[in-house]
Amino acid sequence: MDILQVEAPLVCTRRVAGLQQISLRILRDNKGKQHVAVHPVGLPEGNWVFTQSGTAARKAAGNYEIQTDLTNGGIIDYWEVEDNQPTAKSEATAQTM
Repeated sequence: MDILQVEAPLVCTRRVAGLQQISLRILRDNKGKQHVAVHPVGLPEGNWVFTQSGTAARKAAGNYEIQTDLTNGGIIDYWEVEDNQPTAKSEATAQTM
């Protein structure tokens, strides 16, 4: 699993049948690299998610027929990093605090 930030929705009008109609999102890692993940949970840009890859990604998508190797597994509300590094909060959590 990795922690990535949601950058933007990805709209594809034509796609392989194995992706069905599941939502896609562009995610960015801490080095700036972009990733595309299927997105079974709803959330806006800026939120942090944990992702699942490989076979676990297909299970997390809720349907083994979906051809993916990266799925957003859930929204991260808060985490605390050791060694006095900054903590991260999702946009949705920050707005309610």
